[in-house]
Order: sequence, then structure tokens, then C-alpha cells
Amino acid sequence: MNSSDLLARNARKYPTKEAVICHGRRVTYHDLDEQVTRFSHALLEQGVRQGDKVLIFMPNVVEFVVSYFAIQRMGAIVVPVNAKFTLQEVEYVAQHAEAKVIIAHEAIFAAVQHIAVIPLKIKTGQQVAGWLHYETMIQSASSQTIECQLNEDDASTILYTSGTTGKPKGVLFSYRNILTVAQMIAVEMEVKPESRILLMMPLTHSAPLHLFLMAGVFVGSTNVLTPTFTPDLLMDSIEQEKTTHFFGAPVAYLLTAQMPRLQSADLSSMKWWVYGGAPLSENEVRFIQQSFRTTNLTCVYGLTEAGPSGSLLFGKEHEGKAGSIGQRAPLGTEIRIVNDSGEDVPAGEVGEIVLFGEGNMLGYYRDEAATNAAFIDSWLKTGDLARKDEDGFIWIVDRKKDVIISGGVNIYPKEIEDCLLSFEGIFEAAVVGVPHPQWGETVKAVYSAKQDIDEEALKDYLEGQLAKYKIPRIFEKVEALPRNASGKILKQSLKGQEVR
Repeated sequence: MNSSDLLARNARKYPTKEAVICHGRRVTYHDLDEQVTRFSHALLEQGVRQGDKVLIFMPNVVEFVVSYFAIQRMGAIVVPVNAKFTLQEVEYVAQHAEAKVIIAHEAIFAAVQHIAVIPLKIKTGQQVAGWLHYETMIQSASSQTIECQLNEDDASTILYTSGTTGKPKGVLFSYRNILTVAQMIAVEMEVKPESRILLMMPLTHSAPLHLFLMAGVFVGSTNVLTPTFTPDLLMDSIEQEKTTHFFGAPVAYLLTAQMPRLQSADLSSMKWWVYGGAPLSENEVRFIQQSFRTTNLTCVYGLTEAGPSGSLLFGKEHEGKAGSIGQRAPLGTEIRIVNDSGEDVPAGEVGEIVLFGEGNMLGYYRDEAATNAAFIDSWLKTGDLARKDEDGFIWIVDRKKDVIISGGVNIYPKEIEDCLLSFEGIFEAAVVGVPHPQWGETVKAVYSAKQDIDEEALKDYLEGQLAKYKIPRIFEKVEALPRNASGKILKQSLKGQEVR
């Protein structure tokens, strides 16, 4: 089984059912499958062959979905590229992936117009010299059936990690990896043919692509796409399309929760509100639940390299455990917390989360050393430090690489960040270690606030919440924390001040 076969099956099974909706365009499973076949033929006519790497540089649009399945139907490997990447970043991915083709969307074409490292270039929209025209290619291509001969263990996709501390790594997935986690979401979150999945987070990220788009195609759901996210667009899409499932980053929920309109919005069709990609504090969870008028807020924790998969915290479990990532791994995944020797740690003790399952990546593309370092006996190391409480619920303590060691004592930035975020007026915060001549490192807090913050009052507040050695010695207010194209905070760039 492969992704192309799944689509073809649902085209036969649900020919008139809407597969993809985007900005007024409504494409049935039959029409989607035909466009996929035509574009696959067009790629073959241009010399693209099994195993070639093809970049998709698009927002969430119908053409993304067509390109994704067409590349796989003729046996090539999909390389989705973040739509916010600069030319330099796209060229790095293209060269590292050894890409033969790029397919770009008109809306973001300007960023890659002058790309010179890929021989075959295709774009949607207006025709441009040096680029093949996507629409013309589909119109003139054959619609004769293409049987994809690939099986579950063949390579399907390379997704590039966000690279907060260095160059992005290419995570190589088989069809088995992707279909495993798609099936997991379908089972765990009740995705059915009548479901309507709202996809606003970028399909170049593993969770929207592998978990939700692929779960929808797996069972024959309708997928509602938007090229961008705004709180108003979220509410409009739910009201107009009567969607049932939404996956969003925490910031999407927090921004929408502040909108007065939310209180009168018709959200009655929604069954599953899912968040992941970053932690939410207990206070933030309460705020979102109250604003969205729901108790069915579900946390998915996982790693791109794991499919993604990892653990689940369901709506009913948020009562008393908000801020946790849950107490069990989902279907097809196992989770443990281990020490540096790979041995399980007892409840209450901090260790590293490791994951096992068929969603785990084949490896990092062209990086055998990093692949070997990522596993302990087939268990994937996440780099996340965590502990289990007395009820078996798992609490993330911090990223292993972010731990501050001051005077030989481990300090976990996330604990301090959660306290900072609970102080009135602060809406984002990051804590890092900076060099100290005596202690090795000391604590620096960088924050953004909607108002002036009395830092002495802030210190007094923190002293009531934290041990003295955890209190930041340095505070810095900024307009906004630096983030990469995936929205992750670039902590390395915040370490620019040394205590003397």
C-alpha cells in the first residue's frame, strides 16, 4: 500500500465526495485523482523518474495536494519546503536533497524566481520564461491510469527540520511511517468519511501533512485548506464549512481566544480541537477552554522524526493535568523515560523521552552519523527531558540542549518561562544560560510585554515561585522573540550578554 493507491481507492469509492476545499474551489475525489494522474504523466514526460526528489514550494492550496500525490504516483520522492523560506534556505534544501524539480505557487513565487540550482522548474498562475506552466502541463497530459508500484517500505517523503541550532536535517520517511501515523489519528480522533478537517497550519510540517491531511485521505474525509491563518479566517471557515477537526499551534488558539467575536461564533460543528508543536501552560489551557467553550481540547506530543507520534492528553484529562503531555502513547507507538544509559527512570525522576514505533523515520537523509546518534536500540531519542508523576502522567521539563548548568546544578528554563508567562502583561518569554566567570552559566530571561514591566516587582513575584538560584540575573525586554520560519524560538541568538 502507498499514498497514491489510497487516493485512487477513495476516488472509486467516493467519486462525487468533496476531497479538497480551498478558497471557493471544491474538488471531488474523482477530479482530484484525475488531476494527480495527469500531473504525474506530465512529470514523466519531463524526464522525472522513480527516486527523483521534487520540491513543493506552496502554501496550503489545491495544487499542493495534487503535486504531493502526483509525485508519489510516479515513484518520485516529495520534498515539501516551508513557504516562508528565503531563496538561500530553499537552495540549501534543494542541494542537500539533490532535487531535480521545484514546483512553486504563484502566491510565493517571488521568493524563488531566481533559483539556479534546480534544472526543472514549474510554477502555477501566470506564465514566466524559464518555468514550465503547471496548468498547461495538466491540461495537455494523459489521464490514463498509472499504477504506483511502490510498497510500504519504499521512500516517500523528505521533510526538513526547522534547524534552530544549525542547518536543517532532512528526515526521510517511508510510506509505512506515514500511513502508520495517519491511521493512528484516524483511530484516536475519530476521523471518518463524514469528517471535515480544517487545515490551516502549513502542510510543509509533519503534523498537518502526515497526521491530518493523510488521515483524511486514508478514510475519505473532506479536507478544508486555507493558505494562511488568522483568527477571523479560522472562525469563518468553521462557520461556513462546518468543520469537525482542527489542529493548530498553541499561538493559533491563544490569538483566537482574545477575539471578542469568538463568543458569538458558531463552533457547534467542531468535535476535536487539537494542539501541538509547543507546550501550553495550565493557565493558557484554562483560558482557551473558557474562550472556545469546550472541554475537548486534545494535546498531541511528538517528534517529526517519529512520524510525528509520541503521546496524547485528551480533553477529560486536562482537569488536574493541564500542561502534561498525557500518560500513554497513541496507537502504534511506545514511550519511555530513560537515563543516559538507556535505563528506565523511576516516577518523579527526570530522564529523556524515547519513542518506538513504525512511525519512526528511516533516518536523516545523507547523514548516517546523525541517524545513528538519534537512536538507542531502535528507540528514537527525542531530546526532551521529562518526568512521570504519581499517576503516570508525563511532564516535559525542558529540551536537553536547553538545560542551564549553574554551579553544577541543573536549571530547567521551561519552569522559569512558565512562571514568567503567568506574570500579568508578559505574553512570550524565553530563558537561556549565559556565561558566568564563577558559576559557568547564569540565567537570563528575555520577554515581550504589552505594557511596561516593573522588573523589581517581577523579581519579587518570581522569588515567591522559584528557588533563589533559578531567578534570572539578567532581564531583557524585546518587541518580539526571534523565531525561525517554523515559528520556533531561536534561543541561541538570545545568549548575547555575559555576566562579569
